[in-house]
Amino acid sequence: QVQLVESGGGLVQVGGSLRLSCAASERTFSSYAMGWFRQAPGKEREFVAAISWSGASTSIGDSVKGRFTISRDNAKDTVYLQMNSLKPEDTAVYYCAASKRVLLTPTPALYDSWGQGTQVTVSS
Repeated sequence: QVQLVESGGGLVQVGGSLRLSCAASERTFSSYAMGWFRQAPGKEREFVAAISWSGASTSIGDSVKGRFTISRDNAKDTVYLQMNSLKPEDTAVYYCAASKRVLLTPTPALYDSWGQGTQVTVSS
């Protein structure tokens, strides 16, 4: 399985921006579709965004649509989540995940590898 490590989380003020990165150890990183999920205390893990292996197709969760953007740089074995106009409800641990499946999916069980997560806290 591919090993994933998230970074870029931290404390940010309401309305601010943050960019999360997910670095992969896998040399064949470009063969994986990638996703971002988040989980707040006491809540279910929520789909945030996904991107195809080539970056040609993306899917964005309804709660972050228009504010978050997912992208990837296969040459750097890295996927990004650009978060703008942050709100207190965006506070959560953010996880990146890799899928060997061709089609994009918002279902956590269909992802094969997961990072340990990075904390994002939006102050109000």
